[in-house]
Amino acid sequence: MRKFDTKVQHLKYKVLREVARQAWNDTLLENILEIPKTIVPGKTSTMRCCVYKERAILSERVKIAMGGDKDNPNVIEVIDIACDECPAAGYEVTDSCRGCLAHRCEDVCKKGAISFDHNHVAHIDKSKCVECGQCAKVCPYSAIVNRKRPCQIACKVKAISINKENAAAINNEKCIQCGACVYQCPFGAIMDKSYILNVIDMIKKSENNKKYKVYAMVAPSISSQFTYAKLGQVISGLKELGFFTVIEAALGADMVAQAESMELVEKGFLTSSCCPAFVQYIKSVFPDLLPLVSHNLSPMATLAKYIKSTDENAKVVFIGPCTAKKAEAQLDSVKPYVDAVMTFEELQALYDSKDIDITTLNEDILDNASYFGRIFARSGGLSDAVAQGIKEQNLEFDLKALPCDGIEECRMALLKKSKNVLDANFIEGMACVGGCIGGAGCLTHGAKNKSEVDKYGKEAFEKTISDAVSFLNMKKS
Repeated sequence: MRKFDTKVQHLKYKVLREVARQAWNDTLLENILEIPKTIVPGKTSTMRCCVYKERAILSERVKIAMGGDKDNPNVIEVIDIACDECPAAGYEVTDSCRGCLAHRCEDVCKKGAISFDHNHVAHIDKSKCVECGQCAKVCPYSAIVNRKRPCQIACKVKAISINKENAAAINNEKCIQCGACVYQCPFGAIMDKSYILNVIDMIKKSENNKKYKVYAMVAPSISSQFTYAKLGQVISGLKELGFFTVIEAALGADMVAQAESMELVEKGFLTSSCCPAFVQYIKSVFPDLLPLVSHNLSPMATLAKYIKSTDENAKVVFIGPCTAKKAEAQLDSVKPYVDAVMTFEELQALYDSKDIDITTLNEDILDNASYFGRIFARSGGLSDAVAQGIKEQNLEFDLKALPCDGIEECRMALLKKSKNVLDANFIEGMACVGGCIGGAGCLTHGAKNKSEVDKYGKEAFEKTISDAVSFLNMKKS
């Protein structure tokens, strides 16, 4: 029964599971040093040069599983000691160099970084090289290559560099906390901070003093996860963990779709505000376009605000595929409504920390969102929902939506808008390829996830956005 895409995810999960298990038993502080030994027993390491280094790295993983560096505002952290297996990044001369007479690489280099040995083979002086890539472009043998690290390739906002210790370093000013580097690092040297201890603490206190209830809000992309069980069993498992009830964030998506369609018609142009990584990207790269971002809170924050308006003592935990949601929950505009964020990876760890086999549970149901709220999980879903919102409210507007599948497409759309050459009046920005179903916190990533989301949407009891929002209003009254 395979629950994860990669062994790196599985290793991360094992750390989270053991930290959570000790936390449930109130033994974490006294057993914290034993967790690495539990994961790598014996005297032989199968992952690193020696068991001692592997356990040292695991100790750092434990720290991030417990909340990470409190002085670092970024939810993404690099484990320096684990980041030492990648080759030095940058342009290198390969064995394909023929020692030709043309020396085009030398001629094009404005920094004098290229020299030749006695065999006429080119060499690059890293102290002079500025990584412009001109030498690689002119080499007739393609003998000069750019050996970028997987994390650097994954980071489309160029927030990752290599420090003097040859480890990855994250520029917090550029980072949008999408987690692409987390998923792509082959050694698991980059991780997202976990707030799983906060969740456990909330559940335990709610069970002990009954002063508040803990609500689990699940993202619609959950329909493509936990493929080894039925969705209803996943919901039952959440209640077994101690959550009071489970609500789907798709209800918040319905609320946003209705409000955002009205805002779009009123303003004439809008970019979505649902993806926190996309919004952060606009803030850091296209700040002049910030006034064009929808003023609506994300579905997560919108629904959490609704929940707390009906139950002032509620605690809300969002569970989804997104690492950037962890950063969003810390914003002043969201913090009053969302108490913690977990990924699907962390939810799996929580189940297993209490030995809950969800495949043995009866199936429970979710509150009913509409088809349109549920398809927010995949690229294009938000645009479809806004079109439906305009239609249902009988608004006169010629919608020209542009769904952006990944941050590179987002960049092109925003760049065109900044130059007033964009043939669209609504930009749906999703930082992850495929939309939320491609988030770093997913258990699995794949093309079939889109069809699973659409299938889940078609099972919705409420057929329109208006019906779903009316259902919420009835519950509130």
